Amino acid sequence: MTDYVLAIDQGTTSSRAILFDKDYRPCASAQQEFPQYFPQSGWVEHDAEEIWAGVVETCRQAIEKAGASASQIAAIGITNQRETTVIWDRKTGRPIHKAIVWQDRRTADFCADLKAAGAEPGVSAKTGLLLDPYFSGTKVAWILDHVEGARRRAEAGELAFGTIDTFLLWRLTAGRVHATDATNAARTLFYNIVDGAWDQDLLKLLNIPSAILPAVHDCAHEFGHADASLFGGEIPILGIAGDQHAATIGQACFKPGMMKSTYGTGCFAMLNTGAEMVPSKNRMLTTIAYQLDGKPTYALEGSIFIAGAAVQWLRDGLGVLQTAAEAGPMAAAADPHQQVYLVPAFTGLGAPYWDADARGALFGLTRSTGPNELARAALEAVCYQTRDLLDAMQADWRGAPANQTVLRVDGGMVASDWTMQFLSDMLAAPVDRPQVLETTALGAAYLAGMRAGFYPAPASFATAWKLEQRFEARMPSQIRDKKYAGWQDAVKRTRS
Repeated sequence: MTDYVLAIDQGTTSSRAILFDKDYRPCASAQQEFPQYFPQSGWVEHDAEEIWAGVVETCRQAIEKAGASASQIAAIGITNQRETTVIWDRKTGRPIHKAIVWQDRRTADFCADLKAAGAEPGVSAKTGLLLDPYFSGTKVAWILDHVEGARRRAEAGELAFGTIDTFLLWRLTAGRVHATDATNAARTLFYNIVDGAWDQDLLKLLNIPSAILPAVHDCAHEFGHADASLFGGEIPILGIAGDQHAATIGQACFKPGMMKSTYGTGCFAMLNTGAEMVPSKNRMLTTIAYQLDGKPTYALEGSIFIAGAAVQWLRDGLGVLQTAAEAGPMAAAADPHQQVYLVPAFTGLGAPYWDADARGALFGLTRSTGPNELARAALEAVCYQTRDLLDAMQADWRGAPANQTVLRVDGGMVASDWTMQFLSDMLAAPVDRPQVLETTALGAAYLAGMRAGFYPAPASFATAWKLEQRFEARMPSQIRDKKYAGWQDAVKRTRS
């Protein structure tokens, strides 16, 4: 008998491992932060070897805390920071360059050149994405062009490309499996989400050889087995999904019209549109929410690059707070007569602006502005940006009528009641916080557990979702409109 599913949640700033039991309860966990590298302004890198070491260590710690053995673990599910790009040597498994992180903007000029050449409409029609440095495709091209001999070796089949899930899968299986799932593939700029295959025309556009690409499978699939040397016995790897897709599953957003928003380093809102691939007229992304039994379920997604990272900046960059948890109480204590706006464009602006050149700015400062007002501005910025996304999604899709959307939230920031109340006020919509906040890891665990027969079908899983607290809008509409208009003005000033 098996007792657990092991979820590997590899994020942008830390790696976690969580063991879930048959009732979806997290029973044991471990977490490690890892270094961020900023070699130039707008560049962000990770060391994939450091990530790998942290993943193995946290898995071992979680298994030990639970007093479990490999034979008690039904399956492993992997969820990961998306778009972060690794290229490694197939013989040694060693990366040929540091991983280029999703936040990285070094390929902005390349994207601008492709746009100027008229390539974006064709790319969007096939991928649902925009030509932006955010996605993996231009990062792959950069590594091949800037590491000596890399392009020749790639064309000879000596190198392998993958997002973090693929790199971890390769290492977990001791180099036996080079594969990814449809959700991670859908974020590369060269996977056709209509045809469900790597697109040769897009690969040619980006000058990427197909020899480096992984196989693409459903989110719940028999990907391989973790090598026995790692955890004391072989464990099947049966689920993979990018972090936002795993959170959508963990939030049980299986029906068209359901929406979740995850507040971590960035903020990512995803609206299930079912079997319908909805092209966006408002610069949202169209993506695969998840794929089961060979059938993709589509979504509209809005990506905010900086959410919790703004609070980290206040803590680590300015030193105005000691812990991230202080931000909510500080915001509540801020002077209500001051209106400070932080536009956190530290690495450009994401949806719906997609401005790679924008940089952060503060507006409304006075002599009496202090740490409390800055904390409030950082938290409010996340809520204003979510309003930007929801308005655009509602304009894109008839299935998301204004003021009828209920937003399910997760991620570290949602523990703040102050932030969630302001979010509900700004959206003029209910915000639901679940009992289990580890929804990204839960989604990965569920995929693997479902494939193993450890967990039931999606409809049964959905009934297990439990509400911890609902936040209802209570801000008068005239105040809401005034605050949001001020935000829009601040963004306009930042971009100009």
